[in-house]
Amino acid sequence: MKIKAKEKKGKVKIKMLIKHDMETGRRKDPEGKLIPAHFIQELKVTYKDNTVLLAEFGPTVSKDPYLAFSFAGTKGDTVTFETTDNNGTVDKAEAVIK
Repeated sequence: MKIKAKEKKGKVKIKMLIKHDMETGRRKDPEGKLIPAHFIQELKVTYKDNTVLLAEFGPTVSKDPYLAFSFAGTKGDTVTFETTDNNGTVDKAEAVIK
């Protein structure tokens, strides 16, 4: 995940790019076999032990999804990001608010 977190006047703007293939399970490889479904199902963003964003994704979301949102926060604090895909793989990242 590539994450930018910037605070201005008490408002934190988050811009993030989640690197993921987001396979639908409907595409075929060069031999004609179906590529198994592999996509992010959930994104959870927490700040000071509070969930500020909980998003559910599905197989129709494009490869390497980009997301931008904002919430009230303070410079120097940490924001935690966690994605879970349909295979149960969990990916975590943190960003310090600048």
